[in-house]
Order: sequence, then C-alpha cells, then structure tokens
Amino acid sequence: MPETTIDTSAEAIAEWLTGRVAYYLDRPVTELQPDVKLVEYGLDSVYGMSLITEIEDRFDLELESTLAWDHPTIAAITGYLHGLVGQR
Repeated sequence: MPETTIDTSAEAIAEWLTGRVAYYLDRPVTELQPDVKLVEYGLDSVYGMSLITEIEDRFDLELESTLAWDHPTIAAITGYLHGLVGQR
C-alpha cells in the first residue's frame, strides 16, 4: 500500500493547525486570526500539550513541550513547522 503524502506547504500547515486549534478551543475556524496569541484565545497547557502531540504524530517530529509558548501564534508555529518539514 503506498504511503500517504502530507502537504507540508506553509498554507497546508496553517490550515491544518488552525483547524486543530479551533477544535481544542471549541471555536469556528473563522474566529481565529493567525497572529493572535493562543493563550489570548484560552488555550491552556493541557490543550497545548495535546496539540503538540498531534503535531508530532502528523509530521513525525519530536518537539519541545514549550512549542506553543515559544511560538505563541498560529503563524509562528506554522513558520517553525514549515522550516522543519517544508523541505522534505
């Protein structure tokens, strides 16, 4: 069975990440802005860790547990992830 290829373009990462953040915050995707800090939306440490685990699983990475605090916005996380996986 062929492997499924994940789109690692910045746009695809941002779209997927926005959807996951919206899920954890129980908000519509359209309410989320890429440059607003996730803590301002109410993302707590439990959901932050769950998000990091999903990112690791999706992109086959090992990330620091502080990712969502070191890169506090969807745009910042997208840029960081794209730098790691965008060239695969």
